[in-house]
Amino acid sequence: MFTPVISGTGVFTPEQVITNAELVEAFNTYADKQNALNADAIAAGETEPIGHSSEEFIHSASGIDQRFVMDKSGVLDPDRMYPSLAERADEDPGLMTEMGVDACRKALAQAGVEAGEIDLVICAASNHERAYPAIAVEIQQALGAGGFGFDMNVACSSATFGIQAAADMVRSGSVKKALVVNPEICSAHLEWRDRDCHFIFGDVATATLIERKEDATGDHFEILSTRCLTQFSNNIRNNNGFLRRTREEVGALPDRRDMQFMQNGRKVFKEVLPIVSKHILGHIANEGVSPDQLKRLWLHQANKTMNDFIGKKVLGRVPEEGEQPNILQDYANTSSAGSIIAFDKFSADLAPGEMGVICSFGAGYSVGSVLVKRA
Repeated sequence: MFTPVISGTGVFTPEQVITNAELVEAFNTYADKQNALNADAIAAGETEPIGHSSEEFIHSASGIDQRFVMDKSGVLDPDRMYPSLAERADEDPGLMTEMGVDACRKALAQAGVEAGEIDLVICAASNHERAYPAIAVEIQQALGAGGFGFDMNVACSSATFGIQAAADMVRSGSVKKALVVNPEICSAHLEWRDRDCHFIFGDVATATLIERKEDATGDHFEILSTRCLTQFSNNIRNNNGFLRRTREEVGALPDRRDMQFMQNGRKVFKEVLPIVSKHILGHIANEGVSPDQLKRLWLHQANKTMNDFIGKKVLGRVPEEGEQPNILQDYANTSSAGSIIAFDKFSADLAPGEMGVICSFGAGYSVGSVLVKRA
């Protein structure tokens, strides 16, 4: 058996940024237009008017100040309110591949590893731009990697589930070096016309390089153990899929609200937080690690209040500055990539022997945690 380590991470960040102010202006213009169109129905009590959003509401509800996106023009167009991403020819690289390859090359450079040395690529993300062939195989080819690749989807937990799969294969000896890639184009599945969630997501791609400890040539983190959990829930759901055309009542595939991101936020908050806190505490206890031995928590970046709650429950106190870093104020919720962005940006200062937990959680429900130690 071999010891798997994380020897490199990479983050692809889109060039375009949408601030809360820009988002609020576009949403409120959209709301006013819709309310004007439906004025008679609103006056008759047949439908409710769309309320305005505000920067204060967004920040207090989420802690988010801005988000990076692949296309802001379509999102901020009150007559459109979703990104404009050009269709690509089959022979051209996919959008997720371009994003993922950028993150992978950064992870490879950090680890001092050549792409040809990679023998496993896992593309783990909440949404994939096609059913098949696998995005991972396209990334594998674009990089010039060897071995094999496959896609994985466990919603916002995809990154940590992918790390567990890759670490297990490295540990058993079936692969030597693996890349877990998380290209998240969240702007495409977000309903930007829904006041309750129009501010939540952003786009990004992350990559994590996992290899045998004896092969790592630079700074790295030992993967001491991993643990995953799933428990079915409908409180976060997206019904879009290849079966839409088989349903006669759908007809010409109209724009339906349930085909985008759906969430019962209050239930998610109430039900997920105890699951995640218990999961992390059970994981570290099983490894003989106490909460006061954890130097850092790199949590899924969904909501600041959620992370503050989990940090307090796990550590048994309010986390001190730097113990539970947040990046969502700049990136928003980037689904599976959030905890990896936090790890990428806030892990270099750990001293040898210091430990931390990478944890992501989301639809399913699903929770994945990775206990690591600075080598």
